Amino acid sequence: MQNQDNTTGKREDQYDEVALATGWQGPALVFRLASQSIEPGQTILDIGIGTGLGSERFAQAGLHVYGMDISDDMLEICRKKYFTAGLVCHDLTTFPYPFDDASFNHVVSTGVFQFFSDLDRVFLEVHRILSGGGMFIFITGDRRSCEPYEVVVDPEQTGIGVPVTMFRHTREQIEEWLVKTGFLLEDSAGFMVYMDREQSETFPVRAYLARKVDREE
Repeated sequence: MQNQDNTTGKREDQYDEVALATGWQGPALVFRLASQSIEPGQTILDIGIGTGLGSERFAQAGLHVYGMDISDDMLEICRKKYFTAGLVCHDLTTFPYPFDDASFNHVVSTGVFQFFSDLDRVFLEVHRILSGGGMFIFITGDRRSCEPYEVVVDPEQTGIGVPVTMFRHTREQIEEWLVKTGFLLEDSAGFMVYMDREQSETFPVRAYLARKVDREE
């Protein structure tokens, strides 16, 4: 999974290779969820775009991909790929985001929301920059209500010698945030992410498809 400040310790130039080695399904799943709602020529913003891995399928489908990420090194790799319409270096925890109201047809994020304990402000920003009826496709850490929302990843897995805290949210929490910020949940699908090349440690996540609606809808 992609971290907006690269605290997972994976070298930027190895990110795609590591994703392949660990069987990362996120990009394929979010594209499958969104495939009936997108059209060639539309714009899509990838929040935490990293190397662009999460948006390759959208580009291949004819969408114009824009991206935002805190890591210049990640964005430099992304710039070498043919599909990016525009890239912005920006801290995802700093609001507002540097985009105009209703400036994108869709928004996607596949690998950073597990580092947010609260997604309310992010969802508000996504609602602001999405055009009417636009789709918001994203992945978060997943949990049942009886499970802890904080998970500490061991130094051996982070690769940087220190532990990293990730957050998991229940489907009910996510839906509550979506409704509060002006979205209608259309679909979701849970799956497991492997945390190591040996595929011995897992982290539960869930992909969501939500549509921007008028507050009265």
